[in-house]
Amino acid sequence: MTQNALSVEFARRLSETPKSAEERAAILENPGFGDYFTDHTVVVDWKVDPEGKGGWHNARVEPYGPIAMDPAAAVLHYGQEIFEGLKAYRHADGTVWTFRPEANAHRFNKSAQRLALPELPTEVFIESLRQIVSADKDWVPNGDGEALYLRPFMIATEAFLGVRPAREVSYRVIASPAGNYFGGELEPVSIWLSEHYARAGHGGTGEAKCGGNYAASLAAQLEAEANGCKQVLFLDPTNDFAVDELGGMNIFFVFNGDTLVTPALNGNILHGVTRDSVLQLASDRGLTVEERKITIDEWRQAVADGTLTEVFACGTAAVITPIGELKTADGSLVTPELKGESVAMSIREQLLGIQTGTVEDLHGWLTQLA
Repeated sequence: MTQNALSVEFARRLSETPKSAEERAAILENPGFGDYFTDHTVVVDWKVDPEGKGGWHNARVEPYGPIAMDPAAAVLHYGQEIFEGLKAYRHADGTVWTFRPEANAHRFNKSAQRLALPELPTEVFIESLRQIVSADKDWVPNGDGEALYLRPFMIATEAFLGVRPAREVSYRVIASPAGNYFGGELEPVSIWLSEHYARAGHGGTGEAKCGGNYAASLAAQLEAEANGCKQVLFLDPTNDFAVDELGGMNIFFVFNGDTLVTPALNGNILHGVTRDSVLQLASDRGLTVEERKITIDEWRQAVADGTLTEVFACGTAAVITPIGELKTADGSLVTPELKGESVAMSIREQLLGIQTGTVEDLHGWLTQLA
């Protein structure tokens, strides 16, 4: 769907009851992930006019709080919504930066196309991040591995029950201080092989970052948790049971310590920004990088013959997390103990260093927000 460019500045109405410095400090001591939210939100509205043209308007910063919504709003009945996830990092000099927001803006608009929502100009997307960080800069933590998680999202707000794209939409950004996604020390996690559920299908919304994909993963996630696992792995039963991705992360395999393999993008798999960054950093250091089909049978064989040296997952929230075991109904595939330097942890250290400003950003990935 097309739209007019944003023609207004962001208005600002700051909260009259923000958290006190003491309340905020207590939260930042142990922020968890997605448990607390900052004092403000950013909103931009979109509406189709009587001539059938859609346009963005009424851009604003306002106090964080409940959304007033008609019970017939399209998002509540047809799931017409999308979202993104990225982080703001405090550097040593006190400035605040984010990582590859243009890539998130591009993916956001690809998701919008798939869900028949209006596209948001990239400059408006990035400015919305600046606006919320400017209002809530004191919420950006500075602990090791911590950041302010930014959640832009778009929902269909028009009240109607006909099945068609909504003509009224709300774009919003909220923010949440974030620690380690899995909590505690970074240890290899166990994941569960889903053999009864699919996250997405060919021609569906697998490439879009929409809530329906995550909702489709939750029954399998409960099954994973019942078997002592942190995440669930989905396969493609129409393609030799090829590995797709986890419920919320992309997956990587290291063979013989020097070859990095990840499933090729096939319409089911989310175009992860962290995934793309890992591929670039691995290529920079001379690793052989392959995006291709990898089946569960190949995984089993590589464990058996010792050629598989590491498995790890990646995403904005968790960054990079090693996978120690794949649990299945028939047994487990255990990643062998490392005998040398971990590719996953080395790339993770470099990636976090770039994001936090302690490692040189050779690819121009950082954008200053405040």
